[in-house]
Amino acid sequence: MERNAHLLYLAVDPQTLNTLLISAAEGKVIPMSAAVVQDHFNGTPYFNAIAAAGKQSIALQNAGITHGFPKEKGITLTIDLCPSHKSLDRIIFTQLMTEFKKIEQPVPIALSITGRWMLTHADDLNWLKELIRSKQINVTWVDHSYNHHFSPASPLRTNFLLEPGTDMNFEILGTELTMLQHGLLPSVFFRFPGLVSDQQVVDKVLAYGIIPVGSDAWLAKGQQPSAGSIVLIHGNGNEPVGVADFIKLLKSKSPAIMGKQWLMYDLTESVGNEFGQ
Repeated sequence: MERNAHLLYLAVDPQTLNTLLISAAEGKVIPMSAAVVQDHFNGTPYFNAIAAAGKQSIALQNAGITHGFPKEKGITLTIDLCPSHKSLDRIIFTQLMTEFKKIEQPVPIALSITGRWMLTHADDLNWLKELIRSKQINVTWVDHSYNHHFSPASPLRTNFLLEPGTDMNFEILGTELTMLQHGLLPSVFFRFPGLVSDQQVVDKVLAYGIIPVGSDAWLAKGQQPSAGSIVLIHGNGNEPVGVADFIKLLKSKSPAIMGKQWLMYDLTESVGNEFGQ
């Protein structure tokens, strides 16, 4: 991409899965085919995770990585920010900071964000960025598609990103571009809207070198987390049950949190550890 007339690259470290922006003036770029790149970096956590995500893509729902690899008891929290007319559920973040401020700061969170949410929630996004600047939270920004189309009348096989006519290139790149325009660094992860996908859509995401991430504990659906769970709640004002369940979970774990026996895990580190074995 170009920014202020300077050429930049969005890159990923295959050992840590961390993304970064690299100036073209800072290094040498060697063009390679996808096959050569994969052969060169075969066995790294990044390519191991991509391979695993590809194998878990057959199901209509919840394709991709659904569980992390914790060193201790705890969870990886993912909060989805789908398009919504309602305000951000800020109580999720204030409760997290209250519970963890003495033992784990900044608190690691993954935010699955849509392009449309960013365009209509400037105040909420600025509030989150201030929490990051003040080192109260550390955010992994997950691409959650741009439009997040949903029809309550359509079956899953023709809904969300499976809706006929969906432009996957725009859904992926349009969101990343909007993130960068708002000063956010896209991670290497993608979450399917509604956790709905098929093999063709998964293959398109993987072709961008992006790793689909699902969840094994969608709280609003009654799924209970275990050690290493990738927990899913919606923070866009549309899922009060999931938010209430998460607050209840936090309070129930308060003694364990204080004893450092129940922690929050960074999504990038958790997945990297899982596939770096």
